[in-house]
Amino acid sequence: QAQLVESGGGVVQAGGSLRLSCAASGRAFGIMGWFRQAPGKEREFVAAIGWTRGSIDYAEPVKGRFTISRDIAKNTVSLQMNSLSPGDTAVYYCAARPSVTLTTNRYDYNYWGQGTQVTISS
Repeated sequence: QAQLVESGGGVVQAGGSLRLSCAASGRAFGIMGWFRQAPGKEREFVAAIGWTRGSIDYAEPVKGRFTISRDIAKNTVSLQMNSLSPGDTAVYYCAARPSVTLTTNRYDYNYWGQGTQVTISS
């Protein structure tokens, strides 16, 4: 059974950094990504990476601050988040899809982790 397990959330002051990790198991994925959902808002795309070729896409608000990467040997994907601001506060979800086509649409992702809370204090 496919499973995604996130770790690394927490509370950090504005300007600080956090690193999220997502461990995948149970099947192979073509694309893995991160989404986030703030209270009262829609779940939004953050970043995604192609498992085989390493192609990457970022949402505009995080470009230059966040870095997505994968460790093929450990079957994990990570999100390094720098220069965090209160606007980044949300529950962050790891997501995956079997297809190798990069997409920012959350409805294209078939598998989801349980989410990890990221809180940025001002």
